[in-house]
Amino acid sequence: MNVNKPLESLNVFRFNGIQMRTFHITWFTFFVCFFGWFGLAPLMPAIRADLGLTKPQVGNTIIAAVSATIFARLLVGKLCDTWGPRKTYTALLVLGSLPVMLVGLAHDYTTFLLFRLAIGTIGASFVITQFHTSMMFAPKIKGTANAVAGGWGNLGGGITQVAMPLIMAAIVGLGYTKPEAWRLAMVVPGVMMLIMAFVYYRFTKDTPNGNYGDSSVELEKGGYSTNKAEKISFGKAISDVRVWALALAYGCCFGMEITFDGVAALYFFDNFKMEETQAGFWAMLFGGMNIFARALGGIVADKVGNKYGMRGKGILLASMLLLEGLGVILFAQAGSLPMAIASMLAFALFLKMSNGGTYAIVPFVNPKAVGMISGIVGAGGNVGGMLMGFLFKSQSISYSQAFLYIGCIVAVVGVLLFLVNFGKAVVIEPTEAELQTA
Repeated sequence: MNVNKPLESLNVFRFNGIQMRTFHITWFTFFVCFFGWFGLAPLMPAIRADLGLTKPQVGNTIIAAVSATIFARLLVGKLCDTWGPRKTYTALLVLGSLPVMLVGLAHDYTTFLLFRLAIGTIGASFVITQFHTSMMFAPKIKGTANAVAGGWGNLGGGITQVAMPLIMAAIVGLGYTKPEAWRLAMVVPGVMMLIMAFVYYRFTKDTPNGNYGDSSVELEKGGYSTNKAEKISFGKAISDVRVWALALAYGCCFGMEITFDGVAALYFFDNFKMEETQAGFWAMLFGGMNIFARALGGIVADKVGNKYGMRGKGILLASMLLLEGLGVILFAQAGSLPMAIASMLAFALFLKMSNGGTYAIVPFVNPKAVGMISGIVGAGGNVGGMLMGFLFKSQSISYSQAFLYIGCIVAVVGVLLFLVNFGKAVVIEPTEAELQTA
């Protein structure tokens, strides 16, 4: 095996080599980012009581949590192509940790909303994770590697649902009040992000051959020229209908995921009269599916792609979205806790498989603009989450009705995606010989 080349297999129990070291660091960094990004979500019952927030105001904070990420992902995608994932991730972690640690200074709705908006930029970490993983693995395994990294990172969205209430409870046990405890609890994920900023900068590289700017000749030979991506304009990248189809699909799967991460604890807290820790536990089960479900989507997509090509991957993605939509509809109509849990786990499976399936296609739409396209599709996920958030701030509809509407929309998008041919004009990545003679 050439240590300077992308790996052609994924052994998650390996830690040696720059490829696997980067893989493990990047997914764990994304995991930590979720603590900062959604650490406030399971604490919202206490925050709502402390700040006296109304339902529309809570809805606005949900929207703020995902809307800032839209622009951040577009910017970060471009920075990955030109600046490199290592420096981009380090900067995002350092800057993102500041509003996370300082959100406790908010004592009114407006200030809290502004902090929530600033914290939302942390969601751009996903784009860097997918971009960096794509750099480290060969085409036949990219989908699986991206899905495992994304899924294990997304697992942070589930763990934080139960971890943050426990941290808050521990602080209350030390003699602090709940209004003081939720503020102090948010310092923890901020410090974790700063630690990972150091680890990421110190122990990863942009590509198996080295960092952007180290040696343009060597990076060129490895197929990672920092100048190649610059030749693809933003306009050209978005002119491909497949990019928009993937952005729409991601809006329906990842958009629903981050929306559910934001409202799940409150939904269980209000509908089934629980404590914060209990509601956080049930919400955690949804995120916990990421330990295997997103990876499963990527693995299945790679196998389908090897046999049926990109067209087969597209049909698989459409099927998963359709099943996700039907599962959300069932969840919306669940009248008891057992039924709610069962239907939640069902739609979570297909949702997270859709996440993995989407990014099993993204690296192949245009390999010279992986960062840019990853950013566009990732931003599509947050646009979906933002639009869904408007349903949860409405005074005229309940949370259950909002889930019903979302389920219907996702199912319709799944059906429409069957019409998109993702197999057209597939770009085959150049061989080493081609790169050396280019």
